[in-house]
Amino acid sequence: MTGTELDDIAAADKTRLVTRGVCRLLTQMDQACVTELRLKTGRRVDVISLNSKGKFTIVEVKVSVADFRGDRKWQEYLPFCDAFYFAVPVDFPQEILPEEAGLITADAYGAAILNPAAEGDMNGSRRKALTIRFARHAASRLGAVTDEVLGAAGKEFLTDI
Repeated sequence: MTGTELDDIAAADKTRLVTRGVCRLLTQMDQACVTELRLKTGRRVDVISLNSKGKFTIVEVKVSVADFRGDRKWQEYLPFCDAFYFAVPVDFPQEILPEEAGLITADAYGAAILNPAAEGDMNGSRRKALTIRFARHAASRLGAVTDEVLGAAGKEFLTDI
């Protein structure tokens, strides 16, 4: 492998670990979260969570300066959430991030909110559509896992007959 390919693997691993820590934090805050949800616009968010009051939080994970500078789509997420955060590793240069966004630092085991996001208020019809999209995405993910688990159990059962 070339150095660039190794860097890509390292970045993908870092993203996965930061995402894991963010999801753990949101779960501790009593929010249900899913990853890689595609919005109506076609954009895909890294993490989106839904709290018990029906409010959405979107978290955009950035693990390198190049990743942040090369990706300016984050403002397109704002109409689809009540709170928006960037999540970065602890050693990320936080001063380059926009002050108007919330800030989370994370690793594989957890995360901390360093700067709370400003609370917005999403349009009601958009909230309903996003809630349905969120539920269907979560159900599809659960169905895939259930199918895999039951498929493995079924193979054992069928070999015992």
